[in-house]
Amino acid sequence: MENNGSPTLSIRGLTKDYGNLEVLKGIDIDLVRGDVLGIIGPSGSGKSTLIRCLNMMEQPTSGVLRFMGKEVTQKFKSQNDKIGIGELRRRVGMVFQHFNLYPHRTVLDNVTMGPIVVQKISKADAESTALELLEQVGLSEKRDVYPSHLSGGQKQRVAIARALAMKPDVMLFDEVTSALDPELVGEVLEVIQSLATNGMTMALVTHEMAFAADVANRVVFIDQGIIAESGDPETILRNPESDRLKLFLSRFNK
Repeated sequence: MENNGSPTLSIRGLTKDYGNLEVLKGIDIDLVRGDVLGIIGPSGSGKSTLIRCLNMMEQPTSGVLRFMGKEVTQKFKSQNDKIGIGELRRRVGMVFQHFNLYPHRTVLDNVTMGPIVVQKISKADAESTALELLEQVGLSEKRDVYPSHLSGGQKQRVAIARALAMKPDVMLFDEVTSALDPELVGEVLEVIQSLATNGMTMALVTHEMAFAADVANRVVFIDQGIIAESGDPETILRNPESDRLKLFLSRFNK
């Protein structure tokens, strides 16, 4: 869907509190079609909370979220000129750190469930799309396998295919490699790289700095609930300005 250069997804003044704990303290972000936004920062800085707010998995305490120019309401159904949470989540896919696959269903069933149940697509059409996606992530031969027989990297690639089966406008990735053994990280990053190459609009929380430098066109550094620095990867990751960001990145340059 074209959006004439206006943000596909935007947030203004986003805050999130848990009781007396203020996790996000007024975040402004725009995602334009084709953007790949890297979100980095220390543990506990609010990165995962932020990305979960982008499709209302976490409901912000205050601020405005807009999708395709329309304000997102905290109600499930879309009403008048506002987007409901249900529609937002169908159009903004998310892949989590832990794969969240249905263990009692095959790989093919995991990928087809959303389109069949939520979008009311026929089983034949859903399976046709699912098989194309499984081919795309290199797992077509695993279609009839159950998740317990997959490696962590394979499970995460199935999770990506499952999110893509809903044909989202935006994809969100929350530390999708952090639960994987080091030798399995590359196969997942390769799939994300291919999505970026094909123009998918994405935001990804990651601790893979070299990957963020290669795949993202913008990077934001979250620290203590605010955007402490933002800019292109060359500036943020290779020529940081603040001492705080330099200290954070030094952990990855040893």
